[in-house]
Amino acid sequence: MNIEIPYAPRKLQAELHGQLDRHRWGVVSCHRRFGKTVMAINHLLRGAILCEKPNPRYAYIAPSYKQAKAVAWDYLKQFAGAVPMARFHETELRCDLPNGARIQLLGAENPDSLRGIYLDFCVLDEMADMPESLFPEIIRPALSDRKGGALFIGTPRGHNAFFDLYSAAEGQPEWFTALYRASETGVVDAEELEAARSMMSADQYNQEYECSWVANVAGAVFGKELAELDEKGRITNVPYDPTVKVDTWWDLGIGDSTAIWMTQSVGRAVHVIDFYENRGEGLPHYARVLQEKDYLYGAHNAPFDIEVRELGSGKSRREVAWDLGINFRVVPKLPVEDGIHAGQMLLAKCWFDKVQCKAGLEALRQYHRAYNERLRTFRNSPVHDWSSHAADAWRYCGVGIKDTAMMDRPPQVLADSNYNPFQGVA
Repeated sequence: MNIEIPYAPRKLQAELHGQLDRHRWGVVSCHRRFGKTVMAINHLLRGAILCEKPNPRYAYIAPSYKQAKAVAWDYLKQFAGAVPMARFHETELRCDLPNGARIQLLGAENPDSLRGIYLDFCVLDEMADMPESLFPEIIRPALSDRKGGALFIGTPRGHNAFFDLYSAAEGQPEWFTALYRASETGVVDAEELEAARSMMSADQYNQEYECSWVANVAGAVFGKELAELDEKGRITNVPYDPTVKVDTWWDLGIGDSTAIWMTQSVGRAVHVIDFYENRGEGLPHYARVLQEKDYLYGAHNAPFDIEVRELGSGKSRREVAWDLGINFRVVPKLPVEDGIHAGQMLLAKCWFDKVQCKAGLEALRQYHRAYNERLRTFRNSPVHDWSSHAADAWRYCGVGIKDTAMMDRPPQVLADSNYNPFQGVA
């Protein structure tokens, strides 16, 4: 059967199709209006039509189900509609082809819902906005049985999992990488680029059109403060001081992520020595994690909702934690904006361990306010996504921690100090 798809790829889109034909994995950073979604949908469609395996399964995954529908569903219907006897299932965002192949649009906001599927190929669009665990824990195993591949595509959002993947993929034989800047591709004409530049901040423009990995995320809540810490060398090696108690700051999730920051107050500075986050686990899991770290703990701090009683046990999470040896202190309840301000002020006093706090720092960098196109301003409330849990825990830290003055010397000086309190005593 001769099937004509109404798609004529541009030169750069054709290049990507060719690279995907020669490589199992691809990581592509491209500017806005490049045409990545059209290219991705058509690559999925061609693969599904030509696949010789029984019951092929192809997927387009966006950060959320709503986004998948808004961005890609019309394209899938447009191009797959050229296939005779193709059937579309609106409620499931699914297209069934006559050869038994299936193309489905999925959202990454609930990764556990994707467990158990198998895939021949998938596209992860706007990878920078997805949970870091999505690919290694869920999508990669889904590709194993059929030895499938994947295309990771999107616009940079700082040095997050998308950046790490891009960096790790460079030079690997089964992988290809590509970066397409608007100033180089010619897809968007110079006049339109200049108009966009005049209406956007430098960070916004460089991120969205020039694919900058270092530009602050547009609307970033803590972007300015973290950039200053980077410039001052305060994201570095911050060792645990066994003579100083470790305070913990929690955002507790029910069926959701729980995030924990671990800090030490040393002199007039706050050393952020560790961060831990997981999902789908109960309090006993986190109690074991803390015990295994073998820190000398001080205060364990949690938000006000720790007092809420669970229907099953009739106990509050505070009471459950008490039974596990964790005596929580409740952080005062403040409006979100007040908590954000407290978190911003606290950052000026902090040193972060760059290794142990890597995941938490990236979440803080990604925590952002959505842009209101109609009002041409950022919304007051930050976007609730994978970065929110670490950011909420940091807000509680900002509210609850004692106000201290900034220290002028790096933590390594304290850690390596030869100070002897008994020196000179007769």
